[in-house]
Amino acid sequence: MAQESMQDIKRRIRSVGSTKQITKAMELVSTSKLKKSRARMELIQPYYSAVLSSIQEILANSKGINHPMLDTREVKNRAFIVITSDRGLCGGYNVNLINKVVDSIDDKENTKLIIVGQKGISYFGRRDYDIVGRFTGVSETPSFMDATQIAHIVLKLYRDEEVDEVNIAFTRFESTISHKPTIMKILPGENIETEELVTDKPMGTREYEPSPEVVLDYLIPKYVKAAIYGTLIESSASEQGARRMAMENATDNAEDLQKDLDLMYNRARQAAITQEISEIVGGADALG
Repeated sequence: MAQESMQDIKRRIRSVGSTKQITKAMELVSTSKLKKSRARMELIQPYYSAVLSSIQEILANSKGINHPMLDTREVKNRAFIVITSDRGLCGGYNVNLINKVVDSIDDKENTKLIIVGQKGISYFGRRDYDIVGRFTGVSETPSFMDATQIAHIVLKLYRDEEVDEVNIAFTRFESTISHKPTIMKILPGENIETEELVTDKPMGTREYEPSPEVVLDYLIPKYVKAAIYGTLIESSASEQGARRMAMENATDNAEDLQKDLDLMYNRARQAAITQEISEIVGGADALG
């Protein structure tokens, strides 16, 4: 019986050891991907800032502009771009974001979803939400083309007045160990003018040809694409950070469990040796 128990413990030790090797490897891979995602975040920021500052300058120099992408209208229908992951094993990354989106939806009948990531597609698809766009294979290595395709959907919905507001639900990357589910409104862009101007150049007097409205027609879609791409990159970094933390915790737990099993095995082995000695001594006494 003791021998059988020892064999079972040895099997569990080998199983935990194999699991620890896998989680450690996944931790190292996520660390590498996290570094790449953070580097991409730094690259996209200047482009986004340049587009945003250009729009702000036009609005500051051309008062009284009426543009459909900037004007606020009564919100009857809303769209959410929801950025989740394709794979699991990343702690509460997906659950926290999905819960925030669900809490923000007043009436799912008046809500359209564009979802990035298989986890979000599975969750909202099973609950009969109106999903007008599905994107997989994007969450870990997003490209600007992916952002362009998503932007094309939401811009058409907004221009056709199928929705009156467009929001992005993503996970903001605050630090390697801190990731915050966030919902950011990108359309209408009535808050663009009030955001901090991101240029040090003097404003002066400018003229826009053929008109400020036409220039905004060109710039605002680029602003939307840049905003979507930036949140895709930020979510990618957050996903890898969350997965790295989850795998680090799993590796630590496997090490603790392995130590406990080693202790159990040594105790069982000691008990078996003690029992064998007792049987030998008892047999010798009986013969004597």
